[in-house]
Amino acid sequence: MGERRKIHSHFELEVYRIAYAAAMRIFELSKSLPLEERYSLTDQVRKSSRSVCANLAEAWRRRRYPAQWVSKLSDCEAEAAETQIWLKFALDCGYLKPDAERELQNQYNAIIGMLVNMSLQPEKWSF
Repeated sequence: MGERRKIHSHFELEVYRIAYAAAMRIFELSKSLPLEERYSLTDQVRKSSRSVCANLAEAWRRRRYPAQWVSKLSDCEAEAAETQIWLKFALDCGYLKPDAERELQNQYNAIIGMLVNMSLQPEKWSF
């Protein structure tokens, strides 16, 4: 059985890389949203998707304190779920194609699952 590679930064977390890629995909897709959605749907979906990454960075820096680690991961999970809601609105308003929405929903389901697993084992991440 191979040894696990030590992670030195939140940038190295698989969940961070997936969340960042999803946020960038949302950014690209949201460029085509109507101007009247700029201060509602566009800003909200961009903000919540980026907040997953930002909260992961904060969680990483607080991992020596298990309760704070779990709390920040919970914030990440909430932002990911919020992103899913905005994606559903974008789909139902006809701004997002079903395939793109489904792909992003699947990514956020995976992100949420990873976050839950991380929060259930805080000792694994502390130092």
